[in-house]
Amino acid sequence: MKTIVLHAARDLRIEERAEEVPGPGQLRLRLAVGGICGSDLHYFNHGGFGAVRLREPMILGHEVSAHVEQIGPGVSGFALGQLVAVSPSRPCGACRFCAEGLQNQCLHMRFYGSAMPFPHIQGAFRESLVADAAQCVDATGLTPAEAALAEPLAVALHATSRAGSLLGKRVLVTGCWPIGALAVLAARRAGAAVIVVTDLSPFPLALAKRLGADRAIPAGPEALTEYSLDKGHFDVLYECSGVAWALTQAIGALRPRGVILQLGLGGDMTLPMQAITAKELELRGSFRFHAEFALGVQLMRQRLIDVAPLVTQTLPLAEAEAAFRLASDRSQAMKVQIAFG
Repeated sequence: MKTIVLHAARDLRIEERAEEVPGPGQLRLRLAVGGICGSDLHYFNHGGFGAVRLREPMILGHEVSAHVEQIGPGVSGFALGQLVAVSPSRPCGACRFCAEGLQNQCLHMRFYGSAMPFPHIQGAFRESLVADAAQCVDATGLTPAEAALAEPLAVALHATSRAGSLLGKRVLVTGCWPIGALAVLAARRAGAAVIVVTDLSPFPLALAKRLGADRAIPAGPEALTEYSLDKGHFDVLYECSGVAWALTQAIGALRPRGVILQLGLGGDMTLPMQAITAKELELRGSFRFHAEFALGVQLMRQRLIDVAPLVTQTLPLAEAEAAFRLASDRSQAMKVQIAFG
């Protein structure tokens, strides 16, 4: 089978690997579509991010949909040819955090396409993938492109669950690339009354408006001045940029006792702690997901959330390197997917 393997920054190769046989509780899947994520781009362009560095060749990818090709022993509820969304998250189920229901904080997490541990956890960009049946969620009625967006949607839904009630709230989203765009959809579905987005690029701002944002503002030093008067305006912030100055500016636009949801992972930040303290703001981290993966698929199947507009380009497997280069161009690409079928 063909796989997409990164050997070093900008050294992407399509390589042949042996297919695997599903064991008890597993499925063999024929990949349909894979979406290129921000972390994939960090590996491709820079060889890693922060202290996480590529130390051996690694198959990339974790946003995938696939068709069931072979059913392993003891597996029920699936049929050959069935479309499934595949969660890249494989918590151990046995550590203390899994026992507490915090599977996203698992001490022994195996997350597709991650160079955090060594040996690295190989990714899902391969023509044939053996996965645990528990990772696979029925995506019947969706397109493969939609089903492959279940993972980033789950990230936005997990953040939304961390926010508490959004009914009637005023929401600010900083950074409108895929996670920020999906945060718009998730916040609106949760009952947000007003959603304002900011970004440096006009391309994601225009898409955020299409997805339902009430106002899209080009980011800049004075972008949120009007919302910072009288101790601020917004109840909830989805900080999706990972940029310190964006967070600092947004804090000025939050009203007292507002909630900050930090999703962006751009590195360590210097925070305006005096402003956070004086306004009695709550800073809540949001990392990955667990139960929200199946919920996201359900919401898409019920047509309560429409992720289709996020997919801007789809390229064949043979053009994988071109797909990664295109996904790095933020003037024209929101979500680039690779077609494996």
